[in-house]
Parts: sequence; C-alpha cells; structure tokens
Amino acid sequence: MTTSTIAAVLSDADGREALPNSFEVARRAGKIFDEIRNHREFDRLRTSTLTYPDSWATFTGLPLIAEWDLDDDAPHLVTEAVKVLAMKAAVYELTADERLADLDVSAPVEEMVRALTAQFTTLSRIQTELGLVFIHSTGNKRATYDEDDYTDQVYAAANWGVIPRRYWIGQDETHRRLAVLFEHYESIGVQEGGRRHHFTFRYNAG
Repeated sequence: MTTSTIAAVLSDADGREALPNSFEVARRAGKIFDEIRNHREFDRLRTSTLTYPDSWATFTGLPLIAEWDLDDDAPHLVTEAVKVLAMKAAVYELTADERLADLDVSAPVEEMVRALTAQFTTLSRIQTELGLVFIHSTGNKRATYDEDDYTDQVYAAANWGVIPRRYWIGQDETHRRLAVLFEHYESIGVQEGGRRHHFTFRYNAG
C-alpha cells in the first residue's frame, strides 16, 4: 500500500473521519507556511513568542529534548510550530472539520504551538489578513503522535527537509524520557510531572 493510499484512508480509534490525502494537504501547507513567514507581522510574532519563555515552559514538553537549551532550541521550535499551524490550517481548508484538523504533534513542538497561540492579537491579525483558520484546541488532544504517522507524512510531502527528530519524538521514546524526568522530579519532591508538590515555602529563621 502506498503512502498516499494510507493517508487517504487513515482514521484514528475515536472514529474521526478519514484524513485527506497527505500530498494534497502538503501542497497547501507549504504555501501557507511561506505566507505566514512572509507576513509583515511575522517578525513580531516570532520575537514576542521568544521573549517570555517563563510563561510557556512546562515540566513535560520542552524538557523531553535531550540537553535542552532555550537559546539554541527555541528559534528552531518556532519554525516547527509554524509548520504545524500551516498543516492544521491546510487540513481545515480541505475538510472544514476543526477536530480532524487538530493533528497529532510531538510534545515539545506542541508546547511551542501553545506559545505561538498565546500571541493572540498578532496571530489573529495574520489569520484574518491571510484568510486562514489556525486550529488549536486542548480539548481535541489525544497525545498519540508517533513517527511516520499522518503528520510526518504531510511534513515529508511538503518538502521541508528531514524532520528534526530532536524535537519530533515518537511515543515510545516520549514515554521513556517522561519516566526519566519523573524520576528526577520526584527526587526533589515534585510529583506527577509537576502536578503536585509539598513545598510550604515557609521561612525558617536560623
């Protein structure tokens, strides 16, 4: 079975309709990606996103990247996140299905997508002026991204080069790295991947 045939009939376990042909999505996504980056507001979007990392870093997204370094990695992640917005917008144009268009994405890249969408005013202006719909909803998340799935097929067909596995991490490796992170977090009293701790922040005078 060819890659395009697989993409045309792919559907996930929760009953979503078949996703559109990955090559058709990729053609449109490539154009959208260029339109976003050529927009007069793109530099503002990019700069604003990178200015306040304390507002978007979490315990279970960016830390999955081996030897994560904000200064070196964040600019590359912005590029990957813009590609995601372009792919989702292309699927939405072809299907008019918001849930279908919210593609599975690697956790570190997803975290940067959230950082981009937090720049609501600038992103909304770009969306309106380009006549696009940017799709992002936490209610649709399934955390099922894996290597060589539909998202990867679209990415490859868009001729964006080799997908950077530093950021696009498959399910098995994601679970393994999360286990390592949780072990480290728990050693300093941070429980459940940052969901709970017992720090009182009391000041104890000597």
